[in-house]
Order: sequence, then structure tokens, then C-alpha cells
Amino acid sequence: MRRDESSLGTDRLPGLLACTEGNRGFTLIELLTVTVVLGALASFAVVRTQYTVDQAKIARAIGDIRALAIDAQGYVAASSNNSPPPSLAAIDRAGMLDPWGRPYVYVNLTLGGTPRTDVFGVELNTLYDIYSVGKDGSTATSITSGPGLDDIVLGNDGGFIGRASRY
Repeated sequence: MRRDESSLGTDRLPGLLACTEGNRGFTLIELLTVTVVLGALASFAVVRTQYTVDQAKIARAIGDIRALAIDAQGYVAASSNNSPPPSLAAIDRAGMLDPWGRPYVYVNLTLGGTPRTDVFGVELNTLYDIYSVGKDGSTATSITSGPGLDDIVLGNDGGFIGRASRY
């Protein structure tokens, strides 16, 4: 025995529950809800992906600066008077670019270069500075000022390599 639709009460439930043989599609509200949910999920994924890419670039810059510092220390050890290289070209690293496409900055402090300083005005290094100007492409002598906070720096004569904001 077949029950008719009126006994199921579907004649009184318009919208989602009212489904007859000729009406099997989605309502506009359902489609909009799904679109909003998918859009929100996609926006979270984009934000998280950008954060991950930024962290990967920072990690690469830290690795590059570590390699430059090792090469510079090798130069110091090999020189007769323990002097640092005059430039990155002396250690065959001239023109090396950071992850943001800008050249790494090398400053030989024994030749009168301007040293980078911390919040107390103390110089970060004694022989040389190596750093990347970071994502924003700008810097300042003090790593605690606005433009210098995103720089990737070498500090404590190689004891610290990382974002200036964490120094």
C-alpha cells in the first residue's frame, strides 16, 4: 500500500524537505551557504599558505647568512692578520640575492663601515655585519626601529642569526 505525499506532511514543508519527482534541485539559499563556506575555507588556506611561504623565505635567508658567515670566518682564519674579507666578492659570493630578490648586505667594520646596533646602541658584531633587508626592502642602523625589524641579521659575531625583531 502506497502512502500519498499529503499523509507525509510534505505539502506543508516548502523548501528543503519538499522534494517531488520534478523538483530535485538545490535552493538558492543552499547554494549561497555552500559558496560562503567554501569561500571562507579558501581564504583561510590562502592566508596560511602566504604565512608558510614567508617563513620558508626567512629560513632560506638564515641559511644563506649562516653560509656567508662560515665563508667569512674561513677567510679570517686563512688571512695572515685575521682580517675579515673586504667584500663578498673576496669569498666568491658577490651578487648573491636574498629570497626577496635583493643582494645581501656585507659591511666590513674594520674598514670603517657603519655597524648595526641593538636597542641599547651596542654594536651587533665586531668584524663585519651580514644581513638581508627583509621583506619590506628597507632598513635602519638600529635593528629595533620600524624599517629594521624584519631584517634577517647576523649578531653576536655569529652567535645569533635570525629576524632582527627576535634579537
